[in-house]
Amino acid sequence: MTKQLTLTGARVVTPDGVLDGGRVTVADGRITAVDAAPASAVDPADVDLAGHWLVPGFVDLHNHGGGGASFTSGTPEDVLTAVRTHRAHGTTTLVASTVTGDLDTLARQAGLLSELVEQGDLAGVHFEGPFISPCRKGAHSEALLRDPDPAEVRKLVDAARGTAAMCTLATERPGGLDAVRVLVEHGVIAAVGHTDATYEQTREAIDAGATVATHLFNAMPPLGHRAPGPIAALLEDERVTVELINDGTHLHPAALRLAFARAGRDRTAFITDAMDAAGFGDGRYRLGPLDVDVVDGVARIATDDGTPGSIAGSTLTLDAALRRAVTEDGIPVEDAVRAVSTTPARLLGRADRVGAIAPGLDADLVALDAAFTVRAVLRRGAWVVKP
Repeated sequence: MTKQLTLTGARVVTPDGVLDGGRVTVADGRITAVDAAPASAVDPADVDLAGHWLVPGFVDLHNHGGGGASFTSGTPEDVLTAVRTHRAHGTTTLVASTVTGDLDTLARQAGLLSELVEQGDLAGVHFEGPFISPCRKGAHSEALLRDPDPAEVRKLVDAARGTAAMCTLATERPGGLDAVRVLVEHGVIAAVGHTDATYEQTREAIDAGATVATHLFNAMPPLGHRAPGPIAALLEDERVTVELINDGTHLHPAALRLAFARAGRDRTAFITDAMDAAGFGDGRYRLGPLDVDVVDGVARIATDDGTPGSIAGSTLTLDAALRRAVTEDGIPVEDAVRAVSTTPARLLGRADRVGAIAPGLDADLVALDAAFTVRAVLRRGAWVVKP
């Protein structure tokens, strides 16, 4: 028998707009119909979501862990702990990000993560480092940074066994442009980030095939009126999708609105850049080889003298990014939903499966109350969080 589920009464955010009092029908893990249900047609067996928003499952392009666990700790159970933590917050499609390490360690991590991609728990592997700038290293060990040698980039891509989704590079470093071309040749997204590039150098990287700005504004030179740097080049080029960490720490709301206004909703993707503490709490953690202290939800590199260290990822979940965008930053609901679902799904080449509420797509759905708090999560037709 076909396992069928009908969700009714919510404000459904579809690719065509908001459907008030919508009805979404699910069978065998897929969405089979999206329409407006008259009150007389509501079946008592339907899941009543009146007073809620129904949005597509969230898609996170850039995530290092959560629930007290890391994607780079070396155990499948840790990876699954982090995955389950973010699923409970509505992220039904997730790319696992590494952090700078030596090449052999990163290759081993990629091999482990690739197995979890193959079994459907992850959507891909993102290499953040070691091919980044020491001037903009953030929470990466400077001793392990290196130029983006195309052969070494290829080694990591091969280690991921076809599951590499993205690689962040400081493309101004020697070998950077050739490394971008290698990534593009192998179907991997080349992302400009942790970079000290000029405006002109960033333009060259985009022309070589780079299509993503890794956490725009963060770990790159600020926007200047005489030396505009990478931010201007990345914002103005229609080929580039910009990542934004909307946690209230990484970006001022004005910077977020600037990015939305220039890049538009179809080129803006919210990410978490989450580390172990996401969904877990304050304390001391490890991020790669570095100690990280999380205080009041803000993660920073631990220092010997007690002074604040560099921001070290975030404790963000995508439901919080969406909620902040709508309730505090003035971003329309439909645009915020595109930023957490539709745009990143398209970037990953998965728009035919996830990222929207439409017939034929996976039944990845999130119910939010009027305050945009998660009240139910459905992944491939199975409840992760029951309503």
